[in-house]
Amino acid sequence: MQPIESKIVNYQGETGSIEAYLAKPQSSTPRPAIIVIHEIFGLVDHTKDVANRFAEQGYVALAPNLYSGSKALRSVLTQTNIAALMQFMQTIPASKMRDPIIVQQELAKQPEQNRPSLQKTMGLLFGGLPKDKLTQDLVKALDYLKSQPAVKKGMIGNVGFCFGGGMSINLACHAETAACVIFYGENPSPIDLVKNIRGSVLGIYGGEDARINSNLDQLVKAMVEYKKDFEMRIYPGAPHAFFNDTSKATYKPDAAKDAWDMVLRFFARTLLG
Repeated sequence: MQPIESKIVNYQGETGSIEAYLAKPQSSTPRPAIIVIHEIFGLVDHTKDVANRFAEQGYVALAPNLYSGSKALRSVLTQTNIAALMQFMQTIPASKMRDPIIVQQELAKQPEQNRPSLQKTMGLLFGGLPKDKLTQDLVKALDYLKSQPAVKKGMIGNVGFCFGGGMSINLACHAETAACVIFYGENPSPIDLVKNIRGSVLGIYGGEDARINSNLDQLVKAMVEYKKDFEMRIYPGAPHAFFNDTSKATYKPDAAKDAWDMVLRFFARTLLG
């Protein structure tokens, strides 16, 4: 493990000034870089911890807060509101979190004064995010890293989890990154955007993640059709978000450890050479 340093930085994105967590080795030698894209719940401590883990492995890691640039998002998706929603969602079985009927039934059990905030936060996170603009915020994150003397030229990858997994492959479809890792993220839409990918891609999925996995055949078909450097791993028995060690409901330590080792090998091949 290498000693690291970290700080909060800002760069100009499509939606405004983007706040980001930057972690890097304490070294003057230019290093490969990785953009770490948060889950639907925003730039929480878990995401910063993942960035730190990459930095300890010798990478410059940048974790943008994709909700920080837009005033409309920033005013609703506060740490307090997101934390309250996370606490609420943990009362729902992982397999039912995307079932609107179950969610509404559980929401009705919450104190009346809490419901409007929870409803508004959910409305944005689960269907109201401007993903096209947020993708461009990630393209600007790539430009920011390219301008940093600590970053090795042409050696920038990206990884994302959940919502961030879908954004990770969106970034690879809209900008030139050397390597892309998808942790249980949605396919790009339309799927033919895959033809624009120029780097290598690794997809990691939980076997019990029925919603995400229902479209994996389309992703595999597109990767084959457009002859991309693509590998995929599905972990039997693992649910959505199995990598997040702060979620008691979904964390699977054995699958998470194996997936982490696989990601390190992938980035060693594609970024370290």
